[in-house]
Amino acid sequence: MKKVAVILSGCGVYDGAEIHESVLTLLHLELQHASYQCFAPDVTQHHVINHLTGEEMTEQRNVLVEAARIARGAIKPLTELVATDFDALVLPGGFGAAKNLSDFALQGAGATVLPELKRCIQAFAAADKPVGFICIAPALIPLIYPQPVSLTIGTDTDTAAALESLGAQHVQCQVQDIVVDHQAKVVSTPAYMLAQSVAEANSGIKKLIAALLELA
Repeated sequence: MKKVAVILSGCGVYDGAEIHESVLTLLHLELQHASYQCFAPDVTQHHVINHLTGEEMTEQRNVLVEAARIARGAIKPLTELVATDFDALVLPGGFGAAKNLSDFALQGAGATVLPELKRCIQAFAAADKPVGFICIAPALIPLIYPQPVSLTIGTDTDTAAALESLGAQHVQCQVQDIVVDHQAKVVSTPAYMLAQSVAEANSGIKKLIAALLELA
């Protein structure tokens, strides 16, 4: 049984991990007979969004504590993630990837990545282990991998241009498809960058997990 690490960025599409994408990721790992362990950084999230109104709230929340909602409490701090313990890694999307794991949502091409996250992903890359990126999470790829990597965030031209300015090789991709960079062992899919339903998001995530496990 292959072991996969899953990094969550909070709980909720606008300020954390996209819940549907996260649950579909865990579901397909189980259905494809892989075990998983969830991780999240123990940091204060960038901000808190009222998901009913879309307005920013004044309270503060912790990324690890919020992500524990999705993982039903079975989650560990990102500092405990050791690449040698796993065969692959996957990052669901949601704005948490661009606000809590990085500041891409704010800085665009000038963004930086959470140092602990960068360390983890680079450890997987150095060990020639595959990493999957869903939705907006592929925006992290050119901030972490030293070589140009083929990736997709779907068909959004502005986001694609920002990633290409960082050296990424963006490939336009429909919601049901994936992009695989076999040399870097990186798999990406648009999910809710394009999806209009849970079923549409499911189609690409299912393929991503299958490809990720095959590469592992």
